Amino acid sequence: MHSLPHTPYNLDSTKPAQFPDALASGPAFGHESELRERISKARRVVVKIGSSSLTAPDHTVDVAKIDRIVDALQARMSRNTDIAVVSSGAIAAGMAPLGLKNRPTDLPTKQAAAAVGQVYLAHQWGISFARYGRAVGQVLLTASDAGQRDRARNAQNTIDRLRQLRTVPIINENDTVATSEVRFGDNDRLAAIVANLISADALVLLSDVDGLYDKNPTDPTARFISEVRDSRDLEGVIAGGGGSVGTGGMATKLSAAGLATRGGIPVLLTSADNIGPALDRADVGTVFHPKANALNAWKFWALYAADTAGTLRLDAGAVKAVTSGGTSLLAVGITEIEGDFHAGDIVDIIGPAGEIVGRGEVAFDSKTLLTMLGKHTHELPEGMQRPVVHADYLSNFASRA
Repeated sequence: MHSLPHTPYNLDSTKPAQFPDALASGPAFGHESELRERISKARRVVVKIGSSSLTAPDHTVDVAKIDRIVDALQARMSRNTDIAVVSSGAIAAGMAPLGLKNRPTDLPTKQAAAAVGQVYLAHQWGISFARYGRAVGQVLLTASDAGQRDRARNAQNTIDRLRQLRTVPIINENDTVATSEVRFGDNDRLAAIVANLISADALVLLSDVDGLYDKNPTDPTARFISEVRDSRDLEGVIAGGGGSVGTGGMATKLSAAGLATRGGIPVLLTSADNIGPALDRADVGTVFHPKANALNAWKFWALYAADTAGTLRLDAGAVKAVTSGGTSLLAVGITEIEGDFHAGDIVDIIGPAGEIVGRGEVAFDSKTLLTMLGKHTHELPEGMQRPVVHADYLSNFASRA
């Protein structure tokens, strides 16, 4: 039988008793704010864990690391918090069983490693959570699953039902079938999209760095950044790429934090070593404040996750109108369309020079819309005198920073 660890987390004890001095000191620790308190009390939390935090140097699944993470997750769940885990590590976990010494670069080998690694990884998550009488459910998603409304809703319902059944969702990109053309790109982005999908109250991004620095934290002149309220706090920040077994890096985490906060979800970024205090008082790492003009769930989905069926090109006046907020897109401002789409499809909206402006749900099919281009509303037949994309179903990038 899998034994309990000798020192499980006890969130009622003091920090020094829980964590070695080497972990409980430094610029990333001891921060307090209203947002951190909000994260510490969040009722529904998505926790993303990177590959290096789950695997050993020899690319095997690290049982001790997973047990330590599960101890902290269980401690937070014992406070009536629902947690969904976005777990990287499938490709990395499949490397050792396949005899691979370096992370594969060709797609078939990546998919083979993921097919093997997902089994090993899910098995270990299950064994570790079983110590607390909890089952786990594996949810493998592709970008297409999130991009199509009915499939996204099915994924949402599955995750919600797992939660109701006191089962921990372990979510990962389905690397066995995803291609380079149809991918989330990295699990940080997947975590932000999942957080929005399930209406999470907070997103916790865990990796091997204890927070955000303005440059590589090994540089003694690196400055720690405890709070990010807007893009001005990121001026001068140099964000690097991923490690030897992962695809992410600080750049992808900043991008994911930007996505989540655009949807009104606060983000805490720190290392997996700090998962205990991160899930307890949230007084470690870097927090990202949600945007004041947060998108609703539908607009977030349309802008960042939905599959698009075509393109509408606008003139400069129409671009200015739709990016000002609260304005519907009318036929008079459309100069060109591309694609064969139907009413109700999501389309890209671009400016005169091809710059992407936003996305929206089109009210007409492409053939009908071709007859409407450049016409004022009063010039159209009675049944067509309505917006091409209504303001309620139009999401733009103008204020995404």
